[in-house]
Amino acid sequence: MSHPEEGRPNIVIILVDDMGYSDIGCFGGEIETPNIDSLAADGVALSQFYNTARCSPSRASLLTGLHPHQTGVGILNYDDSPEGYPGNLNTNCLTIAEALRPSGYRSYISGKWHLASDIHAPSDAWPTRRGFDRFYGTLEGAGSYFQPRTLTRDETNIEHESNEPDFYYTDAISDNAIEFLDDHSASHPDDPFFLYVAYTAPHWPLHARQEDIDKYQGRFSAGWDTLRAERMERLRSLGVLGGDWPLSDRHRRVPSWEDTDSQDWEASRMAAYAAQVDRMDQGVGRVLDRIDELGARENTLVFFLSDNGSDPSAIPPEIAEDFVRLYVKYDDTTRDGRPVRLGSSPSVTPGGEDTYSGYGPGWANLCNTPFREFKTLIHEGGISTPMLVRWPRKFQGGAVRHQPHQLIDVAPTVFDAAGIGAPPTVAGRTPLPYPGVSMMDTILSDAQSADRLLYWEHEGNCGVRRGEWKIVRKYNQAWELYNMESDRTELTDLAAEHPDLVAELEEAYERWAAASGVIPREHVLELFEKRGYAGRVPD
Repeated sequence: MSHPEEGRPNIVIILVDDMGYSDIGCFGGEIETPNIDSLAADGVALSQFYNTARCSPSRASLLTGLHPHQTGVGILNYDDSPEGYPGNLNTNCLTIAEALRPSGYRSYISGKWHLASDIHAPSDAWPTRRGFDRFYGTLEGAGSYFQPRTLTRDETNIEHESNEPDFYYTDAISDNAIEFLDDHSASHPDDPFFLYVAYTAPHWPLHARQEDIDKYQGRFSAGWDTLRAERMERLRSLGVLGGDWPLSDRHRRVPSWEDTDSQDWEASRMAAYAAQVDRMDQGVGRVLDRIDELGARENTLVFFLSDNGSDPSAIPPEIAEDFVRLYVKYDDTTRDGRPVRLGSSPSVTPGGEDTYSGYGPGWANLCNTPFREFKTLIHEGGISTPMLVRWPRKFQGGAVRHQPHQLIDVAPTVFDAAGIGAPPTVAGRTPLPYPGVSMMDTILSDAQSADRLLYWEHEGNCGVRRGEWKIVRKYNQAWELYNMESDRTELTDLAAEHPDLVAELEEAYERWAAASGVIPREHVLELFEKRGYAGRVPD
């Protein structure tokens, strides 16, 4: 095991799924996340870190250091080649695991992959073919926490393991991450490791252990209006929010809490969601504890982040079957033979194995406090995530950094920390040039850069940020312009006042999109219509 003061650091990336900007305690949330919060207390929190607004693209960008379109994963892991995205990691990229291997690293993944279009037969896009020595987890993007489909160890299907009565996927991800650490310590004690822990929590469905749900009964009874205001105040007091801009309005699809029917049931939805996050935090604590027990704490660089903003999917019963089957297969019955009830309804208390529901836009709006909009959009609620970084050997904790960064910066930071330059050619493949930068200067000294351009595109939603300015638009709508220093909650559109600036940033976006392989949304929609599944990937 790589010990303090010795050689290259171990690398741990903990990625969670569909968690909002302010859900964890150190970013203002009510959910108890002491283990995740410890990463902020002992490390650094980045308040303006951005993902790519969706599951698969974020994973592709995080693991390769490229924009997702460059990797072949522009939307999700669906194969729409040759006219569309192949949904498969291509040969233009190397994963962090592949890039670290020549430097003596051994790599492990426990959790969700979601980067291969074929989720049943091993291919060149499976983790074991992209630099990881061991894999435990799922190939698909979502599903039951009690009976996950595509559960795999290395390249062997092990779905039968979920038949154990106490199986719960979040715990299994933590257990196997710890097992990989133990095996590495026993078999390769002198080699550094890269451990990628990719939780599916708290992605729908709302599946949680009852003991965790009980902990949050009544915790959210005050409702989303009161709780959003309280989160906003905590974000300010914690120093996470660097400006004095106001809280965004309640989302247009969300009624006031006072006018909301079935308040007790609504509160139970958020309690189930909180229980998912809580159990995940418990697992993070067990992984961090094992790193400590193995003597690797000081020289282990840990990242924690979410793949996109909160998901407003309510999954009402009348569309539940079509909605769920759009993305995943599911079992009609539980392990003990009870029918699975699809959809969110006051008649069904969420959380159990026999339920399949989401928590809806009201709570998603809370989870993204103080921002507006959600997953898949490039407004701040879709792309903002807490990013926590800890490396005791290199820096002390408790600081908040406000310099903007995005997913393409993680790989360069890892390579910087590991002391390697541009990744080498691996198996005859040389990756495209890396568009990102190392975050080490930001982490160590809060270095600022006002000139760098950050870019996003997902399903025709797109944006550009340069310094304090950000242009953003929804597909087929006009560009909006916001000042991120005075209005990060995006309440005052300044596009009409600064048309030249909008035009300048739009031109930069068009150049980037062409160079990065962005397929115009119009072309994608025409392709979907031609192939008869125009509604398959909803906007």
